[in-house]
Amino acid sequence: MTVTEAVKSAVGLSDPASAPASREAMSEARLPLAYRDSCANLLIPLNRCRYEEYYLPWKCETERHSYEKCQYEEFKKRVAKMDELRAAKGGQRSN
Repeated sequence: MTVTEAVKSAVGLSDPASAPASREAMSEARLPLAYRDSCANLLIPLNRCRYEEYYLPWKCETERHSYEKCQYEEFKKRVAKMDELRAAKGGQRSN
């Protein structure tokens, strides 16, 4: 991932070519089922970079940041959806 791609993805201006990874791409990358979500398209190059750089923590920072940002955005969407469902039920919890 280049610097311009990292900046664009960080501010939410990434191009449509960064669509979610296909099932074939996820199975080729040998992603565990738990990680096959909408951010898998960012995890595949991150894992490749980690492997090539021997998992050094100061390497692959832009890839890691974009993946973690994607995970955080997905978390915020789930929380908003749960709040919406809770509001529809009158504030009652589901458990």
